[in-house]
Amino acid sequence: MEDKKNKSALSEINGVNQPESISNTVAKNIQQFRRKQPSATELIDSICSGDKIALSRAITLIESTNVNHLTKANEVIQGCLPFANKSVRIGITGVPGVGKSTFIEAFGKHLTSLGKKVAVLAVDPSSSISNGSILGDKTRMEELVKDENAFIRPSASGDSLGGVARKTRESIILCEACGFDTIIIETVGVGQSETAVHSMVDFFLLLKIAGAGDELQGIKRGIMEMADTIVINKADGDNISKAKLAKTEFNRALHLFPAKKSGWVPKVTTCSAITKEGIDDVWQIISAYLEMAKANVYFQVKRKEQSQFWMLETINEQLKTRFYSHPDIIPLLESNKKAVQNNVISPFAAAQILLEHYYK
Repeated sequence: MEDKKNKSALSEINGVNQPESISNTVAKNIQQFRRKQPSATELIDSICSGDKIALSRAITLIESTNVNHLTKANEVIQGCLPFANKSVRIGITGVPGVGKSTFIEAFGKHLTSLGKKVAVLAVDPSSSISNGSILGDKTRMEELVKDENAFIRPSASGDSLGGVARKTRESIILCEACGFDTIIIETVGVGQSETAVHSMVDFFLLLKIAGAGDELQGIKRGIMEMADTIVINKADGDNISKAKLAKTEFNRALHLFPAKKSGWVPKVTTCSAITKEGIDDVWQIISAYLEMAKANVYFQVKRKEQSQFWMLETINEQLKTRFYSHPDIIPLLESNKKAVQNNVISPFAAAQILLEHYYK
């Protein structure tokens, strides 16, 4: 009786024990499944048999910044290389809002209707503040993503120049080994990534819109010189007449540029990704280019030059990664950062100290 009086009102009494909400057996199976990673040989075999899940896992592996994954990633790429180089690589760029995703979906669906197998490697911009990326291309291409003959892989641009994903070139090899005969690479469209994309594709397509002050931008030399064709999108409704006028202006602008090494004369056409009007015309232009480029051997020469270029780029990338991940450099880099900020040492002298220390 005394104990009952002295007991606090906040005390708890033993209640009914809740049953386990998760089966221990199921949890154990899930843990074992997660721990089990396919070997490089298993990934290669699955990719070459057309397994999209294995393809996605392999791309995730090669995109990893973990240095422990590098050896396995290189093994997978090397194993897939003999089955690659059998596709058409198309780069598509344009300013944000030009309708790249809508166009790619309409274009991709048209290609799959022709019996093509289409892989879309979409590069999403990463935030310079949070380093995050939306990766919403699958959501915007809801029809194409359900197509059995299509594969869509969004990747964050990270800190690579102009928003081109660091491992896009290797992803192309894996997609080709998986049986995709048409590879589409969508750039961020910020004006800097085009050079990198141009160095990994066979055909470079520039999307434009009319009536938005875009005509003058289109006359700038850099992007226009790289484009193999200019497609004026959103040529529908009240915008048809504006699109036709823009087509005439771009045709005039193209005559100001020197002839291409391939001998190809860039074309200008209009289309509507919404109504699908003009989509087949775009494919006909690409087909005509491929026929000409393969006939005069430019196609093969360009592929060889691109492979050499990406060998050198990979060396640069690996040197950069190894430098910043070196255990002796990490603390030394931080101390030199502070010294530079406090004007104790110049940025150039600090860089020289770090490099000399790295190469010791």
